[in-house]
Amino acid sequence: MWHPDCGDWDVHRSKWEDIVRGKSAFGAGVALWLCSVSAGMAAPSLTVLCGVDEAWCAEMKTAYETKTGLEIAMTRKSTGDILNQIRAEKAAPTVDVWWGGTGDTHLQAGSENLLETYQPAHERDLLPWALNFFAMSGSRSAGIYAGALGFAYNADLLRELAYRGRIQSGNPKSSGTAFTTLATLVQLFGENEAFRFLAALNRNIDQYTTAGAAPVKAAARGETLIGISFMHDAVTQKQAGSPLVIVAPCEGTGYEIGAVSIVKGTRHPEEARQFVDFALSPEGQGTGAAAGQNQVPSNAKSTLPLAAPDISLIKMVDYDFATFGSPEERSRLLEQFDAVISATN
Repeated sequence: MWHPDCGDWDVHRSKWEDIVRGKSAFGAGVALWLCSVSAGMAAPSLTVLCGVDEAWCAEMKTAYETKTGLEIAMTRKSTGDILNQIRAEKAAPTVDVWWGGTGDTHLQAGSENLLETYQPAHERDLLPWALNFFAMSGSRSAGIYAGALGFAYNADLLRELAYRGRIQSGNPKSSGTAFTTLATLVQLFGENEAFRFLAALNRNIDQYTTAGAAPVKAAARGETLIGISFMHDAVTQKQAGSPLVIVAPCEGTGYEIGAVSIVKGTRHPEEARQFVDFALSPEGQGTGAAAGQNQVPSNAKSTLPLAAPDISLIKMVDYDFATFGSPEERSRLLEQFDAVISATN
């Protein structure tokens, strides 16, 4: 397996392979970037499926309702589960907007003609990576935030526990985070080597979680040693006082562009566009920081959360959203993942 030079820098770095071998390259200290229906409201005017952390879902709902005076029905689900629901309801959708979750899954929905095209009011203010993503989606999905993949370990447990059975990762069938992990490893090492790595890693996995942030939350609570998730989710736990050390894999890592999309056949197209415009505005994106989240916002006029990881310092793969955003590639990789994991259990 290829391992380029992993020299010292401001963000903790280690190798993907270290969490298979049980070798610690972590221990130099803490990462420097600490890496109800309201009275008077009418019936819900919009149904939104939310793919970000529960705290951000709640903050966004409150902020939007306060600004507009309209009530929205907001339900938090993992990204893969959202995609499955939208697919299942294609003939008679009950959802108007899909807000949050990994962008490659939004691209998959777009390629299946499950999303509406639209023109966001704040397009001119979007950062280049968000504009590129919007163009790639065929004007169906707009990037709202970005974040890098990594892992975090509980420093209090590192002295006590071996790695075997002490790592948690998401399940790529339900978790967009975990599918990003799978796609990242394939792009870093090639498909055969990636699945050999995942088979070996499976021996150390305690649980494949439904939600992508759950592994670092479990590490923060001391329920597991290492959680594989997006770094911004680990930063949020660290800010709350947990003894996490956050690591960027030195071979390189993947990243997400979280997105927002309008579901094709929405019953409330005007209200859906209004919500999307709010989600892309500095005010709407500011709800992330207000909820203690640390993703990098897509609007150039938005304020960057103080503890957001500096992704310019992290070695990134040239993530191929087009390939890994296709339904065929997703299905093929998930089938192979199931086969490999089943064979090693």
